[in-house]
Amino acid sequence: MNTVEVTFVRIYLTEAEGLLDDLLSHLHDREKVQGVTVLRAISGFGKSGKMHSASLMDMSLDLPLVIEFFDAPGKVNIILEHIRTMLEPGHIVCWPATLVD
Repeated sequence: MNTVEVTFVRIYLTEAEGLLDDLLSHLHDREKVQGVTVLRAISGFGKSGKMHSASLMDMSLDLPLVIEFFDAPGKVNIILEHIRTMLEPGHIVCWPATLVD
């Protein structure tokens, strides 16, 4: 079993911020990261305390989004320098991880 050390990144947004397409394009086209996943939540809140949620009766267009990606630690540090200019502070979490080949 081969393993590789990577850095895993999680970015918290809402749909209304309108940053998803720009971030995905940057990660895919420019940075060519190893993998990206976008999760659309059904409910959540952030620092403001405002609840964002969806129900069958009312499909909100301002739901929480989570973007996850991983890559080599040095590459992730460079990527984060750019992404941090696009987001307010406190929206990015990252940690070391092990990729199993």
